[in-house]
Amino acid sequence: MRPPKPEETPTRPQGTQSTQTATLAEIAREAGVSAPTVSKVLNGRADVAPATRTRVEELLRAYGYRRRRAEATRSPLVDVVFHELESAWAMEVIRGVETVAREAGLSVVLSESAGRLTPGRTWADQVAARRPHGVVLVLSGLDASQRALLTSRSIPFVVMDPAGDPGDDVPSIGATNWQGGLAATRHLVELGHERIGAISGPSRMMCSRARVDGYRAALETAGLPVAPELIKAGDFHHETGYRLGLELLRLPDRPTAVFAGNDLQALGLYEAARELGLRIPEDLSVVGFDDLPVARWVGPPLTTIRQPLMEMAEAATRLVLDLGREEGSPAATRVELATSLVVRSSTGAPPGRGRGAYGGEDT
Repeated sequence: MRPPKPEETPTRPQGTQSTQTATLAEIAREAGVSAPTVSKVLNGRADVAPATRTRVEELLRAYGYRRRRAEATRSPLVDVVFHELESAWAMEVIRGVETVAREAGLSVVLSESAGRLTPGRTWADQVAARRPHGVVLVLSGLDASQRALLTSRSIPFVVMDPAGDPGDDVPSIGATNWQGGLAATRHLVELGHERIGAISGPSRMMCSRARVDGYRAALETAGLPVAPELIKAGDFHHETGYRLGLELLRLPDRPTAVFAGNDLQALGLYEAARELGLRIPEDLSVVGFDDLPVARWVGPPLTTIRQPLMEMAEAATRLVLDLGREEGSPAATRVELATSLVVRSSTGAPPGRGRGAYGGEDT
């Protein structure tokens, strides 16, 4: 058996008798194809039959093949995959990624998984063909086969604001969502509110669940009941904030304050309040989450939880580039950046309790 080439680092699957290193030629022989065909699969070339590609990928994964980063030819690109692109939230993330990519002399490729929590198989093949310096996944993730494909090409990846638990071996950048939900609700409690509603994001998203858990914790700590009818499951969109806001505000014993889960839903809630003739904050207090630029432009300016989106995107991009410069397998890194309460003019004392202190900016 010939010695492996420098870029060939597969080992035999666990449980086999031999402990020798397998070469790409041997993998090709086992797959019943030529070595150039295995190379085409590794490089994401399209001119390989689907069945052949699948067979080769399975063998590469079984042998734990990983191309050495020093030998891998990279394009001057960073891939960014969004769960959804159409929002001001996404623009903040893009700005953060572009800031770091520009400093490194790289361009940014944007993809959208169309609401799915993992991108499609076609996307993974396209990334393998592009051979970027790294991949940043925003509110998204990878299935096992996609992770194996990127790993075998030595294409590092980082998850930003993971939708679910990314796993102990996946680097991720997040925010203190639970603490943010706690701070938002505690602010309303301290103003004297007792009937406090919440419009969450999708229950399948970890960040959404954490914010609602923080909301619940603040109420329980204050000795206030958690009323199921005051918690509505949203999707982080303006239209949903409007629709669920109407449902909350039409209740016989409506909430005097609402934690809207994110800024876009808070703006939808503003619209619902106007339609029902309720004034903010005199009749209804509203707290958002994210602190998008629009939060300070609306009337009244929105009290919200600042999520450092640009900083999170910058940190995720720096981390994925650092991983690409490392030899071997760096330890997975998990980082949570702090959220903070920004008090503006959309919160005040509940009706009948006087206005109280609420104003301020960027505290």
